[in-house]
Amino acid sequence: MVDAMTPVRLSDISREVSRRRTFAIISHPDAGKTTLTEKLLLYGGAVHLAGSVTARKHQNATTSDWMELEKQRGISVSSTVLQFEYNDYVVNLLDTPGHRDFSEDTYRVLTAVDAAVMVIDAGKGIEPQTLKLFEVCRRRGVPIFTFMNKLDRPARSPLELIDELERVLGMSAYPMNWPLGDGPDFSGVYDRENREVHLFERATGGGAYRAPVHVRGIDDETIRERLRADLHRRVCDDIELLDSVSPKFDMAEVQAGKLTPVFFGSAMNNFGVQMLLDRFLELAPHPAGRKAGNRIVAATDPAFSGFVFKVQANMNPKHRDYVAFIRIVSGIFRRDMQVIHTRTGKKLRLSNSQRLFARERETVDEAYPGDIVGIVGNNDFLIGDTLSEDPQVSFSEMPRFAPESFAYLHNDTPAHFKRFRDGLTQLLKEGVVQSYDLPDALVKTPLLGAVGPLQFDVLQYRLESEYGAKSRMEAAPWTQVLWVREKGTATPGKRGLSSRPAARISNGVTWACDSFGQWVVLLPSPWIARHFTESNTALEVSPVPFG
Repeated sequence: MVDAMTPVRLSDISREVSRRRTFAIISHPDAGKTTLTEKLLLYGGAVHLAGSVTARKHQNATTSDWMELEKQRGISVSSTVLQFEYNDYVVNLLDTPGHRDFSEDTYRVLTAVDAAVMVIDAGKGIEPQTLKLFEVCRRRGVPIFTFMNKLDRPARSPLELIDELERVLGMSAYPMNWPLGDGPDFSGVYDRENREVHLFERATGGGAYRAPVHVRGIDDETIRERLRADLHRRVCDDIELLDSVSPKFDMAEVQAGKLTPVFFGSAMNNFGVQMLLDRFLELAPHPAGRKAGNRIVAATDPAFSGFVFKVQANMNPKHRDYVAFIRIVSGIFRRDMQVIHTRTGKKLRLSNSQRLFARERETVDEAYPGDIVGIVGNNDFLIGDTLSEDPQVSFSEMPRFAPESFAYLHNDTPAHFKRFRDGLTQLLKEGVVQSYDLPDALVKTPLLGAVGPLQFDVLQYRLESEYGAKSRMEAAPWTQVLWVREKGTATPGKRGLSSRPAARISNGVTWACDSFGQWVVLLPSPWIARHFTESNTALEVSPVPFG
C-alpha cells in the first residue's frame, strides 16, 4: 500500500493526468447508449463477452445495467461507473440513464466528466432527450463527440444527418468516417484521415465478440466488388463533397464545444466501435480543473480535492453498504489520507476506498485527477459535498431541478414503519426523488417530487426489494413548483431561518418547504403558475431553486 504521507510529486500528477479520459455516454432512450457502452468495454479489453440490454437466457446481461430493475425493464435507471486501462490510457466511463424521468441523475454525472459521447439513432436523427442533454453539456462547456448508430438498419442520408446536427445543435460537425451504405447494404466505413475503407463482417454471437475488420483503399478492386456500382459512386461523390466543404478539423474548436467529431457505425454489430474508441481517446481532453469560489483548482494542484456527485446504497446485496462516488479534481488520492469535509468542517480519514466497475469493486490505494473513487461506509456524505486537504476549497458543482410529478408516499404496514422510514431517508439522500414538507397539512404524509413518474416506480421497487417495506403512491394534484422569497433575502441554510413570504395565493396553490429550507408554492398548471408570478411582483419568484 502507498503510504498516505508519501510526498506528492507534480511530475507524477502531470503524467497520470495526461493518461486519464473521463467521459459519459448520453442519448435519447433506445438510441443504443448502453449497447455502445458494452462494446467499448469489449474493445477496451474490460470484458471478453459483451452483454445484451435485452438478454435472453443464454446471453450475458449488460455490465453497466447491474440493478435487477434495469435487467427486468431493459433500460438504465441509474448511472454506473466503469474504469479500465487501454493502450496506456486510464478510461473512466460513466453510463447514464437515457429516459427523461431520470434526467437528474444524468445531469449530476455530467458534472463529473470532461467529455461526452452523444449517441444518435441514424434512422431517427436528433430526438428530444438528446437535445436536452446536449444543452446541459453546452452550458457546462463539455466537448461532445457524436456516434451515429444503427447503420445496420435503414437510416437517413448521412448528409442529411450532418446537416440536422449542425442546424439543430448550432455547432459545426466534422465526419471522422463515412458510412458505406445502410441497412442490408451497410458494408463498413471510410476513414477520412487515413483514406482507408474498413470492411466489416457481421460479428458472431449477436455482437458479443469483436467484428473481423479488413482495410482497403476506396478504389481497391475488393471494395468495388463488395459495393454496388451506384453505392460506390455515391460514396465517392460524398467523400469528394466532404473534402471540399467540410470545416477544417480544429482541436481548439472541439475543446471549446464548437465542433463535434462525428463517427458512423453500428454498436450492436461492432461496426466502427474500435475506430471510435481509438480516436476518441486520442482527441478527448484530459481532466480539467474545477471552479471553487473565485479560483480555479487545477488538476495538477498538489493538494487533494474532489466532490461527491453520486451516492448509492445496497450495491452489495450481502451488506447494507453506502457508497459515495467522488470525482477527484486535484492532487493524489491515497487510501487512509485525512481530508476536510468542507460542509461540516470535520477532518475525516478516507480508509475504505474502492475502485468501481459497475457492481464489482476492488480496494484502491492511489488515484489521480479524473478518477472516480468509491468511499464505502460514511453515511454523512451527501451529493455535492467537497473533500479537500485545503479547507478553503469548496466546489459548487451540483445543479438542482424542478420536479414535474408529485405524489404522496404511504406506508400501509405500521409494523414495518422503521424499514419504511430508514429506506426513504436513504433513497432521499441518493436523490432518487425530492421531498417537500407541507406546513399546513394535518397529517404528515411524505410528499415527493420527481422529474418523471418512473422515479416513483424505482423508489417503490427499491423500498420493497432492499428494505422490505411495501408502499403505496397517491398522485398529488400539482405539476409545477416555484421557489419564492422576499426580495433581498438571503437563502437560508436550514429550514425555519426565514418566515413565510407574504404572497397573494389563489385556489389550488399550496405552500411547502423543500429539503434545503427554501419556501416553494405548488401549483396545478402552468397558467396558475404564470398568474401567481404576475400577482406577486414584489417577491422574488424562480422556477429553479435559489443558489
